[in-house]
Amino acid sequence: METFNFWDSEVWGFILLFAVLLASLLAGNIIKKSIPFLQKSLIPTSVVGGAILLVVSWIYKAITGVVMFDTAAFGGNGTANLEIITYHTLALGFIASAFKSGNGKMTKKRTGEIFNTGVTTVATYLLQASVGLVITIIGALVIDGFFSGSGILLAFGFGQGTGQALNYGGIYEADYGFIGGRSFGLTVAAIGFLVASVGGVIHLNIQKRRGKLVLSKRTDGSATEKVETIGEIPMQESVDKLTVQIALIVVAYAAAYLLMYGLGKLLPGMRAVVYGFNFLLGVLTATVIKTVMNFLRSKHLIRKKYVNNFLMTRTSNFFFDLMIVAGVAAIRLDSLQNYWGILIILCVAGTIVTYIYNRIVAKVLFPEYVEEQFMAMYGMLAGTASTGIILLREIDKNFKTPVADNLVYQNFPAIVFGLPLMFLAVLAATESLLTLGILVAFFIVLNIILFRSKIFKKSSRKKDGE
Repeated sequence: METFNFWDSEVWGFILLFAVLLASLLAGNIIKKSIPFLQKSLIPTSVVGGAILLVVSWIYKAITGVVMFDTAAFGGNGTANLEIITYHTLALGFIASAFKSGNGKMTKKRTGEIFNTGVTTVATYLLQASVGLVITIIGALVIDGFFSGSGILLAFGFGQGTGQALNYGGIYEADYGFIGGRSFGLTVAAIGFLVASVGGVIHLNIQKRRGKLVLSKRTDGSATEKVETIGEIPMQESVDKLTVQIALIVVAYAAAYLLMYGLGKLLPGMRAVVYGFNFLLGVLTATVIKTVMNFLRSKHLIRKKYVNNFLMTRTSNFFFDLMIVAGVAAIRLDSLQNYWGILIILCVAGTIVTYIYNRIVAKVLFPEYVEEQFMAMYGMLAGTASTGIILLREIDKNFKTPVADNLVYQNFPAIVFGLPLMFLAVLAATESLLTLGILVAFFIVLNIILFRSKIFKKSSRKKDGE
């Protein structure tokens, strides 16, 4: 049996790593509150905190020649642990969100709007992936040895955020020899946060000057959710209510791991992809657990509600904040020295197409709340859902429009339509041109579905005219 001492770096390394991540969040919050530009930009504090660590670690390496997070103080493998934290917190945050209960019944109109939001999400992924692949396929012709399939990471970095950008960047690096793949994906995600936050504020101010919208007063949003509702377990009893929420999340994630383990054994050639679906399988197991609990409660076998929306939101936000700061801090700038030109072109093009496409969709399909829908979708599809909600609050602080619900419920149609993208990301590693063709075809099909009411209405009018 291997022995250890409590003063060994292996015992304290992980704790010190968490301490540094959380301390950077506090420092980022202070800096953001102190600099007017950062306050107005709505850049998430977690991005500022991650940027602080990125700069400090870069300076440390420039002076010592050693990667700061890989020193003995952090157990000798801190960079890998940052990536592990990013990987797990992505799934944990989604699981916490999946446990939350919805409000009210869906009308046919609301169901259609939610469906359209989900299809818009996936169509934007496809557009980002297609544009990204065009750029990197051309880049591979110019840069010797460049990985042509890396452009699809634009959809994961912008569209899905840090966790998925790391997942697929890691697959490309480990299985297909894309040196710096993890940092490439993480950098795309980090730039996505910036263009979502800064670009969103620029758009809001332009529209305000034009007199097309009125900005809301800033609030912390806490009034929009009840701390406790009727029929729930007490806040403090023999076990604290927050402990119950965390227990549910961890149990759901453990069940997701068992699913991944089984699928990995059945499909050994797809193991990397299966484990890349950790967040998706986590949402599935959480939904099953929530459904079983609701069924047992309807049969009076469980008398109290165990899930609290307010606490689940706070827990989800904690995981996502940790995911972002760890993901940005894990970027290795030295591994990107040959890719900066491609990265800049990729992210500029991604910003433009994301902005234009979502602007068109919002105007055509959501005429009753164009600005609210556009701001939320642009913020989510360049940054994260949290960025979208932050931008939405600037013009709809009390969520009078149904946009916030659109973002929550759109995950279900988005998962159904978005699942093929996960497999296409693997195909892109070896067949980038074929993948591009499939993406474009899929994008066209989804837009026919999305604009079905406009397309088929025109067709019927033409027939009537004849």
